[in-house]
Formats: sequence, C-alpha cells, structure tokens
Amino acid sequence: MDPGSLSVELGRFKLLVISDRDPVAHQLPDRGRVTVGRSETADIQVPDPLISRVHAAITLGDTLMVRDLGSSNGTVVRGEKIQPNVDTPISVGETIDFGSTVVIVQREVLGGQQDPENASLADERIEGQSDAMRRLHRLARRVASSRINVLLLGETGVGKEVMASTLHRMSPRASSPFLGINCASLTDTLFESELFGYEKGAFTGATSAKPGLIEAAHTGTFFLDEVGEMPLSAQAKLLRVLELRAVHRVGSIKQTPVDVRFISATHRNLAEEVAAGRFREDLYYRLNGISLVIPPLRERVDEVVPLARSFLAEAAREAGFGSVPLLSSEAISWMQGYTWPGNIRELKNAINRAVLLSTGGIVDPEHLAVGNNYAPGRTSAAPPAGAAPALGADSPSTGANPSADSERQRIIQALADCGGNQTRAAKQLGISRRTLSSRLNQLNIPRPRKK
Repeated sequence: MDPGSLSVELGRFKLLVISDRDPVAHQLPDRGRVTVGRSETADIQVPDPLISRVHAAITLGDTLMVRDLGSSNGTVVRGEKIQPNVDTPISVGETIDFGSTVVIVQREVLGGQQDPENASLADERIEGQSDAMRRLHRLARRVASSRINVLLLGETGVGKEVMASTLHRMSPRASSPFLGINCASLTDTLFESELFGYEKGAFTGATSAKPGLIEAAHTGTFFLDEVGEMPLSAQAKLLRVLELRAVHRVGSIKQTPVDVRFISATHRNLAEEVAAGRFREDLYYRLNGISLVIPPLRERVDEVVPLARSFLAEAAREAGFGSVPLLSSEAISWMQGYTWPGNIRELKNAINRAVLLSTGGIVDPEHLAVGNNYAPGRTSAAPPAGAAPALGADSPSTGANPSADSERQRIIQALADCGGNQTRAAKQLGISRRTLSSRLNQLNIPRPRKK
C-alpha cells in the first residue's frame, strides 16, 4: 500500500475475493492504493494461476478506481476488458474479474446510517435479461459453491426466499436439507425450542426429546427469514452455534456438532438495528459474509411480463382451467407502469385474481387492479384505504352496484388466496360452502375447479 495509507482509519471498505476456494474478505483503508496479484509482493495475494504476479491496483477514496497493470489475461469490469494502465471508475458492490477470480469492493456500514453506495448491487438481478442481472447470477453461483454465510437484503416480496433456495440448489449441499424459519412468526420461547431443540422434561409438556431445525439441517442450509426480528436471547445462542459449530438443546448440557451454512434475509437496515441495540453487532458480521441486494420489481420492468405469464400459466393450471388467459397490450402497459409496492408477491396475487376475473380469456387492466386501483392512465395509485366489511352468511346479492362489486372482489380474492379451493374460501369468508356456491352463480364468477 502507498505510504501513509495505514494512518487512515480502517473499517470503511473491505475487498471480497471469490475464487475456487472459500471467499476471503480483506480489510481495506479509507484511502490509498492496493495491489492485487499472484505474487507475495502484491498487497493482496490471490493464488489464481490466471492472475499475473501483480495484476491490478485498486485506488480507494472519494472515487474508486481499478487499473490493470499490464496483466497477461486482462481485467474485466461491467462485462468488458478495460484498457491497461488506465484508471477505470468502479462502484461499491461492482464485480471485477481477474482471471477466474471475482473481487468486490464492499463498504462496511458501522454506524446507524445507510450508505447509498452500499445499495449498488440493487442494479443487479437474480434472473432476467439484463447484463447486470446475469452478472449477479454468475456471482450467486460463485457464492453458492462456497461455505460463506449470505445476507439477502431487499423490500418485502422481492423474492429473498426464492434466492435463498436458488443458492442452496446451486451449492454442494443441494442434496442435503434446506430448512428455515421466519423469525417474526414465533414467540421468544417457541423460537429457541424450534431453532435449537429441547430435551425431555426441559419444560412443561416436553414429554420427549426433539431435535431443533438447525440440527435437522446438518450438512445442508438453514434460512433465517426476517432475521432482524430475532429475539436478543436467541441471537446470543445463535452466535454460539456459529462460533462452536455445535447446538445446545434447551435443557441439555451436551453439545451436538452441526455443519450448517446460514443464509439470512431481512428488509430492515441491520446496521441501524445494531446501532439501536436491537441486533448484536458480532452476530451481524458473522451472518454478513457477503450481502446481496435484490432490487424491487419497479426497477426490474423487463421482468414483469415474463413473470406475469409464468404466474398466469401456474394459476390457470391450479384453478383447473383448460387454457391460459392472454395479456392484452393495455394490461402489459399497465403492469409495466405500475410501481408494485408489494413487488413479486403482489404481482402473483394480482395474476391469481385476474385468472378468475378474465372470463373472456383476455386479461385487461381492470382484472389486475385491486378495487378502485385501476383507472385508465393511472398506474401508481395506492389500494383503497380501509378493509371491506365481512360477508353476511345469508344476505342477498345486490346485483350490479358498488356493494356487489365489492362482494365479488372479496370472493375472488378469497378463491385466489385458497388456490381455487371453494371449501377453504368459504371458511375464510365466514359463509357456508352452499352460500358461496350460490354467490358464484349470482355474481357470475367462474368456478375455478371446472374446466
């Protein structure tokens, strides 16, 4: 490193090196110049035969730069080889290819504020047609092949669980269990017993021993969804699992060795949670071996229509229809202009409703929108405020009026939520199966189980 670089306070940047071996993170200075290469004379040594002895230099400061130092095989940024001996600007989170190795400059967020550059991976997608999405998919494949723990970030509904499952399937652990838990769904006591297991007599009602989910995921992958909601007491125990690679069941004095790779997901800013004392800093760094940010659907417009068509086929098949409805050009324009605050999850729910509403086999914008959400030329309106009143068990249909329209929407939503199962939908609506059947006829709603 250049003289004087080490006098700058460390902790702002780290360099993640992903090769055929396990990924390695190197601490970097705030400012200065760091060389990367195969030789011991390089500041950061990477044992890749396709990398030159001193392959490239990374300049750190207000602007990040990478310079290829005349290497044999070149340096690739944004899918193209850069010119040798010329500084090329890069962003935090951007992948740089040296030989068969990928390196990423990441920013350490130690305080309570979100660094806007730390979201640069939001320009990279897991699936789809853009170059950025393909780059992240390649990165995910490299990450999947290692033992490093992964933290998935993104808004609710963007597909973090799908990404976790994808990482597991692409990993050497694919033939072993993929288990997980939603950290927001359980009480503190239940959380610990589910995660770590318990011994017979550990508490009232524990009539036999039970292994926890982490223990059951031995040699596989464990997914911690909404990890930011994990109780502090459980955080301390999970940290010991990560440090000791062993589990203590509740009520046991013995340790059970486990070999588990952890993938976590959250929509929260964990750095802010750490600063507020709601999340342990040491656990945060253990789980955040590498972070991948999944962008919201509004930034992935090219994915909307392919996803919608896939969901259409799935919904039509589950509803028992003989053909798949088609998307009108107006529906496509509406979907591409809508902001999708609920992301992929909202899109799928909208498609499930549309399949039941589109009796003519064509999906139009009014079939996709919720209640008053659709108006021609209006694509970013929020859903109407307030919940609709519950259905009465025996109240007659009011015909073609706003009340009937509201009732029709609620029945269609319930059928969509229940995968077309009329018995479950009736129970959700609080009416009898017979009453629901009558409503379907009166409101001209197609029966999803009939072809």
